[in-house]
Amino acid sequence: MCLGIPAKVIKIDDHLATVEIGGARKEIGLHLVDNISVGDYVIIHAGYAINKINEKEAEETLSLLRRLGDEVYR
Repeated sequence: MCLGIPAKVIKIDDHLATVEIGGARKEIGLHLVDNISVGDYVIIHAGYAINKINEKEAEETLSLLRRLGDEVYR
């Protein structure tokens, strides 16, 4: 099973971006998407942004993932 995770772009340097997910930072490639700016939310998979999403969708998805994690570890 593959899972794409929403992340907020906090820095861009050419075709690389630093994103933040739950306080952790990771460098990802922006080679597969266009028109990404600092502050945008992207879905990341296998080290690359694969889609841009809005903040509301990102927050809803992250909330669902947190709840799912809570259920698994009960």
